[in-house]
Amino acid sequence: MYTMDNLKHLGALEKNASPAMKAFQAFDKEALSDGVIPKKYKELIAIAVALTTQCPYCLEIHKEQAIKAGATQEELAEVTFVAAALRAGAAVVHGTHLMNK
Repeated sequence: MYTMDNLKHLGALEKNASPAMKAFQAFDKEALSDGVIPKKYKELIAIAVALTTQCPYCLEIHKEQAIKAGATQEELAEVTFVAAALRAGAAVVHGTHLMNK
């Protein structure tokens, strides 16, 4: 189901919703460009989000971009555990809604 070949269909989205797709692409490019937060950190943030949302496309794309921006294997490993801690923490604090008041 999830194969990078599916990204070939992005052209169909652009063809059928060109203004929205172009706006998204411009937004995505700007959001992830070097700024006050360096590109490497932005890509590591994107990886943490992708690990949390479990998007295989984002994982692959942002892993490549993070490495190009200088991310190390150690940083990729650490970001994995940051995402895991946040996801687990969310489950724990949501568990408070289950407790009798």
